[in-house]
Amino acid sequence: MSWWQRDVVEPGKLPLMLCFTAFVVTFVVTRGITRAIRAGRGPFRDNVGASGVHVHHAVPGIVLLIVGALVSVGTAAVDETAGTAWSCVGGVLVGIGMSLVLDEFALILHLSDVYWQDEGRLSVDIVSLAAAFLGLVLLGFSPFGVNGVGHAELAVRLTAVGVLLLHGALLLTCVLKRKFGLALFGLLLPLTALYGAVRLARPGSAWARRRYDAVKTTRAVDRAVVLDRRWGPRLRRWQDLVGGAVSPVVPVENRAGPTPAVAGSGTTDEPDGPKSEVKASTAPE
Repeated sequence: MSWWQRDVVEPGKLPLMLCFTAFVVTFVVTRGITRAIRAGRGPFRDNVGASGVHVHHAVPGIVLLIVGALVSVGTAAVDETAGTAWSCVGGVLVGIGMSLVLDEFALILHLSDVYWQDEGRLSVDIVSLAAAFLGLVLLGFSPFGVNGVGHAELAVRLTAVGVLLLHGALLLTCVLKRKFGLALFGLLLPLTALYGAVRLARPGSAWARRRYDAVKTTRAVDRAVVLDRRWGPRLRRWQDLVGGAVSPVVPVENRAGPTPAVAGSGTTDEPDGPKSEVKASTAPE
């Protein structure tokens, strides 16, 4: 019996396989389209809009997530053949929707359009972690649903499950410490996850805010400066390769200023503020 039949089809992992495939393909296609929009090339030069409001692709992603979940849950009691088919449909919808939503995770987190900003790199990290997690679950050693498992193989698989649970706890610790790079590499190299879990957390992370005093926070800041100087450029190159380079920040003085006053109108687009107060204060009494 082939690995595909024994470890994917029989345990019911086919919907998960389709979900994983749809997730990866959707992310690649979405990033390709957004890069084309940004560069002004191809048929996607114009952003999608409705009534003048920009529609982010996280919006259809949420809709597809809801529909996929309802399809999977609503067809759970259907007979085995039809139920598997509907579960596959639900898996594809969930994979597409999850990819669209996580691709704009940073935008949702900051409630601001930071897709091409430095903060938007967080979306690339989250998508990489989600894809690696789905792959591990799909190719994992779970003994549930696999037929013909002997006592020795069952012991090995249960041990592997325990190791994976410990591995997951280490990865979660890395995420709480805001060490997303170590968490990403730790998915494939467990010792890397262990290293990230026992090291100092990044300043400002959830772990540091809850568990660090002033002295430890200072140590964490000093450590972060050293690590960013050493590994920051390499991480940015990977993020640029996957998600695209960030947009340069335009200095305030170089941005378009207020519209000049129209002759004879007596009005300008410049709001009343401190400048008006200065004029009033310098006027002769």
